[in-house]
Amino acid sequence: MRERLLQAIDAALRELLRDAGDSAAPPAFVVEAPRQNDHGDFACNAALLLARRLGRPARDIAATLIAKLGDAGGLLARAEVAGPGFVNLWLEISRWRSALHEILLAGPDCGRSETGAGRAFQVEFVSANPTGPLSVGHGRQAILGDCIARLLEATGWRVLREYYFNDAGRQMRVLGESVRARYLEQLGRATPPDQKAREGLPVVFPSDGYQGDYILDIAASIREREGEGWAREPGDGGFRQEATARIFDGIRRTLDALGVHFDVYSSESSLYDERCVETLLADLRATGLLEERDGALWLRSSELGLPRDRVLVKSDGEHTYLLPDIAYHREKFRRGFERVLDVQGADHKDQAPFVKAAVGLLGLDPTRLEFLFHEFVTLSTGGRKVKQSTRRATFITADELLAEVGVDVFRYFMIERRAQSHLDFDLELAKERDWTRNPAYYVQYAHARTHGIERQARARGVMMPTPEQVETEALALAEELELIRKLSVFREVVARAAETREPHHLAYYLREVAGLWNPYVQDSARHRVLGVDPALTRARLGLTLAVRFVLAAGLDLLGMSAPEQM
Repeated sequence: MRERLLQAIDAALRELLRDAGDSAAPPAFVVEAPRQNDHGDFACNAALLLARRLGRPARDIAATLIAKLGDAGGLLARAEVAGPGFVNLWLEISRWRSALHEILLAGPDCGRSETGAGRAFQVEFVSANPTGPLSVGHGRQAILGDCIARLLEATGWRVLREYYFNDAGRQMRVLGESVRARYLEQLGRATPPDQKAREGLPVVFPSDGYQGDYILDIAASIREREGEGWAREPGDGGFRQEATARIFDGIRRTLDALGVHFDVYSSESSLYDERCVETLLADLRATGLLEERDGALWLRSSELGLPRDRVLVKSDGEHTYLLPDIAYHREKFRRGFERVLDVQGADHKDQAPFVKAAVGLLGLDPTRLEFLFHEFVTLSTGGRKVKQSTRRATFITADELLAEVGVDVFRYFMIERRAQSHLDFDLELAKERDWTRNPAYYVQYAHARTHGIERQARARGVMMPTPEQVETEALALAEELELIRKLSVFREVVARAAETREPHHLAYYLREVAGLWNPYVQDSARHRVLGVDPALTRARLGLTLAVRFVLAAGLDLLGMSAPEQM
């Protein structure tokens, strides 16, 4: 409906501009649903945008636009000027009813479109280094990235999900040394990090080492298998390899439990093995923007419009994270992706402008590279925050939270807030089993109710109607028309959530649909679906099916189940 309206308004605007002797294109106006229902089905700001250009009051332009629109080929019932120059628009009821038929005909595909036209889109997310179990923050990112990938696929993109991890550099050396220290401690050859050194037993635990039971478990498994055979093994040898493999197995199991799967796993070490970093350094040198200072190699990024220069190679020869990051993103474009999206935590914001600038410096189009940063997650219960410390491994892991609340609630709570907003995960509410309080169950219960109505119909020998059998004119109540209007914008909501990379719009929308459907079903006296009037029964069963298709498709895009009974 919105697309048809956009086309009609665009044509009317072009005619209005021609009459004014203006041959330029119309401004980039918007057509959106107003916040108040009595302000129409849609509102348009085109007249406001043209006021200065045409030297006329916006309200006068709005009135002229309405005259040019007419009924927009039978699309509009009425239009009026509002406020400083908005145009409020009401669609013909018959148009809304035809949208219900379109949903019934599309069925499970009712939210799909072909904006992406099969073009390749890479989404990289989670990408946690294998130094410990996934945190709750990683869990938020996993759900955010997965939902965006699902939305992109629903709008016609060919999506590749990728996980990139740093398995080289200082973090991994510290991991290996941490496991080695615990191993020696278990052999009685070292002092635990929280105790004073005893005579003959040095403190070997790194000052910034990884703590937590998982390090103890890895060390114990090595001791059980190898005995004292690894006592002389360096920390960045077998200990690091063992820890990396064990931790990564745990990460994969967590992702599987969350319903998140990746097509490709890429590693930092592969960039060195395939000489991508070496080649990148040579190419950057050729730009003339590398400079040696005090033994370190700098990128003169300030000459690219950034606030400061950045070190690529430290004075001791160690590479900073920026260098392999640039190499990795160049490889992404070499692999033929039309668009690339990195979903990362807010602590990575500083790195992104330098990566984009370097990509542009190398002759690639930086506008094809997007970054989405999400804020952190805190846990609260009973109104009090749960204290956590990732350094001392006293944080609640994604696995632990998942075991508490289940995958559907986990996913809904992680996605219902805008990514750029801080997320306070209410444990008490998440564990609430009452569907009237828990928003995840509220949406799922609305879907289950559609199956309950079908079971009642079949028990009475009434079959669900085909789309052709649904006489939408029988749906005349205001609440029925409001439901139809809400259902009809589902495809638009999916497209908008995909285009803006904001899946929280879909979560909010599904709750709105449930908020209309649950009260409708509750009021069985006024909204008796299985009544004595066959046409009205078929129409309300058709409405039931449309609600089911929209809720089921929406829940699937959020990676949630759509139960038939609750």
